[in-house]
This record gives sequence, structure tokens and C-alpha cells, in this order.
Amino acid sequence: MLLELRQIEKSFLLGNTHISVLQGVNLSVAKGEFVSIMGTSGSGKSTLLYILGGLDTPDHGEYYFDEKNMLTLSDRDRSWIRAHWLGFVFQTFDLLPELDVVENICLPFLYNSIVRETKDRQVFEAIEKVGLNHRKKHRPAELSGGEIQRVAIARALAINPKLILADEPTGNLDKQNSLDILHLFNKLHKTGTTIIMVTHDKNVADFSQRTLHMIDGVLK
Repeated sequence: MLLELRQIEKSFLLGNTHISVLQGVNLSVAKGEFVSIMGTSGSGKSTLLYILGGLDTPDHGEYYFDEKNMLTLSDRDRSWIRAHWLGFVFQTFDLLPELDVVENICLPFLYNSIVRETKDRQVFEAIEKVGLNHRKKHRPAELSGGEIQRVAIARALAINPKLILADEPTGNLDKQNSLDILHLFNKLHKTGTTIIMVTHDKNVADFSQRTLHMIDGVLK
């Protein structure tokens, strides 16, 4: 298994009230799988994704990623894993408007120890994979919504991650651009990329290999 969660619990304090978001979540994902996690707004699916990405920690439970106990690692070691092994794709794209396509895709390498020659090769390979060779010097304002999300995916791919975590990756796209992005994810999956995608849309989830449902803080 690439990753395994055991009895993950997470709650937040809202005023004087504890809101339980995750209640004993268990999850195993093998290398090369494409898994969707469905749930309504506020169901805890994004919180789960942040825990998987090492951006948040649970209150209780165990999390193993590539045989490493993520919850006993130092902040420094978790940061190294995020920089080298995890690619993130968000609904809001999160590109820097003043940078062109290549410069935006290079951003993860600010926290990555890969040598310059390898970085350049991986960046241009990622651009090739998402079909944006003709847009390398364009800035986000000069791109369509679908192209912007392709840049975000290329940014996640550039470090050759062990896992891509996608949070509502088609949420801000029209139908055609959404289909284009989902077909791209399927293409990546077929080449061996492991993907976990959070969505509220069954039509989006149907593109994945396996669909799980977050209901009342439990993954089913």
C-alpha cells in the first residue's frame, strides 16, 4: 500500500463547541490507484485531504505514507515529503498572476533540493504532458480556465510525486474544460500516477477507479 489511515479523528472548536469532522476514518490506497472521495459540503472530505497531504494533523489515529508514520515525523521531515512526494491541485488554481506558465510550474522547486538540470527537464516534461507547449510564456490572465488548471496540474506533476491530491479540481470549470481535465487525470492514472480526488459531483467521481463516500465523518 502507498498509504493507510487507521481510525483517524478530527474535530474543531467553534466557540465553546467541539465540531467532530472525522470520526474513525479508515483508508488504504495502493500505488497507481485513482480514488474519488465524494461528500456534501462540510462533510469532512477536504479536511481528510489536508491530513493526507501533511497540511493538517488528526486528533487521534495513525497515518502511514510509503511505510513512514506521518504523525511521528518532525515538521521538517513532513515538509520534505510534501516538497518531494506530494503534488497538490486545488479548485482555486493558486497561480501567481505575475509569473508565466514555466515560472508558476517551477514554484514547488523553491522547497525542493533537485538540481537545476533535473528541475528544468521535469518542468518541461510536465508541460508536455498537459499539452501546453504553445503557452509556456503566457501569464494566467492570458489563459482560459481549462488552461490555468492544466498549469496547476503540471505544477503538481513537475516534482514527479508519489501521490497527487486534487481538491474539487473541476469546480471552477465549465463542462467541456471539466471533461478535458478529467480525461487528463485518466491519462495520468494509466501511466501509473496515484491520484486521490475530492468531489461532490458523481459525474466527476465516475472517472476514477474507485469511489468512496464521506458520510457523517466516516468514509464508506
